[in-house]
Amino acid sequence: MLIISSFVYFLFQALGLTFEGLKNYIIMSKNVAALEPQLMWKNFCDLNAVPRPSKKEERVIQFMQDFGKRLGLPTKTDECGNILITKPATSGMENRKKVTLQSHLDMVHQKNNETVFDFDKEGIKMYVDGDWVKAEGTTLGSDNGIGVASIMALLESTDIEHPEIEGFFTIDEETGMTGAFELKAGFLEGEILLNLDTEDDNELTIGCAGGVNVTAEAYYDEIEMNQNFETIRLTLRGLSGGHSGMDIIKGLGNANKLMNRFMHGLMQETIFSIIEINGGGLRNAIPRESNAVIGVAKKDLETFVKAKEIFSAEVIAEHKDTDPNLVFETEAIEHRGKGASVESSRRFITSVYAVPNGIYRMSPTIPGLVQTSNNLSQLNMRDGKAQVLCLCRSSVDSEKHDEVRTISAALSIIDAKITLDADYPGWTPEPSSKIVSIMSDLYEEMFKEKAHVMACHAGLECGIIGTNYPNLDMVSFGPNIRGAHSPDEKVQISSVHKYWSFLLEALKRIPLKGS
Repeated sequence: MLIISSFVYFLFQALGLTFEGLKNYIIMSKNVAALEPQLMWKNFCDLNAVPRPSKKEERVIQFMQDFGKRLGLPTKTDECGNILITKPATSGMENRKKVTLQSHLDMVHQKNNETVFDFDKEGIKMYVDGDWVKAEGTTLGSDNGIGVASIMALLESTDIEHPEIEGFFTIDEETGMTGAFELKAGFLEGEILLNLDTEDDNELTIGCAGGVNVTAEAYYDEIEMNQNFETIRLTLRGLSGGHSGMDIIKGLGNANKLMNRFMHGLMQETIFSIIEINGGGLRNAIPRESNAVIGVAKKDLETFVKAKEIFSAEVIAEHKDTDPNLVFETEAIEHRGKGASVESSRRFITSVYAVPNGIYRMSPTIPGLVQTSNNLSQLNMRDGKAQVLCLCRSSVDSEKHDEVRTISAALSIIDAKITLDADYPGWTPEPSSKIVSIMSDLYEEMFKEKAHVMACHAGLECGIIGTNYPNLDMVSFGPNIRGAHSPDEKVQISSVHKYWSFLLEALKRIPLKGS
């Protein structure tokens, strides 16, 4: 018999989710909720019952407001939807500095093509696999759900020692940093900010890259696809994907680049027309899949088949270590009406071929750190309109904008209109800060090794928050999370234990007020 807690049942009713979704969520999350620290994992399960895609956080905002009110703690929401829940210090800790614990509420919603799942109506289906918590064919939401659940556990706890804390939950971190950008001066009162959004448990992050979204739009000539053309669907799938900042150094395959590479080679030997392209998805996820429909001149079909075989062999061999499940398939389909002219197809392919993707420059001062990169995140081409989306990151603003100009130059081949948005600053490292020193010494004391004090090639909110709160002493840390922003996302159970113990001890070491 399925036992459902009244709180979770109320939650699903309030959020308008289905009973079937509730049942599946309970079954899949039962073993996860039993893990230790149980209070944190229980809150992670409750959070993962709530659909929370970026820019559609209404339900998770309501969830957090209800959570704070249920605990009887002061809870406030700013104009854009950021939540702040404040809890007094425990006995004996009243003379310590006030701490802001910060994580973002939204998660990346991605699933495998073959996975049947409705992100709007179902809770994430989690399961325990050895030392890891995973999801069934979707993103897990450990980024940044583990951080959110940790703060919830501290707010809910009755036996954890801590100074006065404020749980600060931002919105829309993943697709625009909107919550951080819209944060006003005076909303926060803490002197120290602990950001819980780092994905390696041996790292203390003290700096991060900035970023900017690049959107290119262009129009092209179409022709009628007559009987001299064979309509063929191209499918490239099974790539590993991952975080377009943290995982860019791994050399993972980009489905958009690979699909375009095939067509670039094909246009040297055949006549064909692009009917449509739909590749990639979110800007902050390395594209795992790309689909295209082309019309190939029937006289060139034999050449097409040979080109497909050669390309498949090449890319599978090249990506056997990074993307072992890569598949490239083609099939003849029913004849379509219109496609891009042969010349427009060639110009588009040439333009995309020139767009930089991956690492642009490594840091000359911090070993192993990517300084500047670009993710060619999405390609769309249909009905006379083409769109190219990128996310360009850098810890050096001038270099970031140099890469934007490089991208723009490549896309000038198709006379694309370029627009930029969500341009956010990086977070300048301050290795000598008091909280960094405390956390670094504590890590070595607890785990008998030095922490990696470093900057990261991802967009953390600290740099933006610091613009309105320049005196905040900030550091970021978290447990081991792998495959973030992809359906392979997982979080390590033993690492969560380590991270949690580190967090609790850190709260005991917060300096005295005025020090």
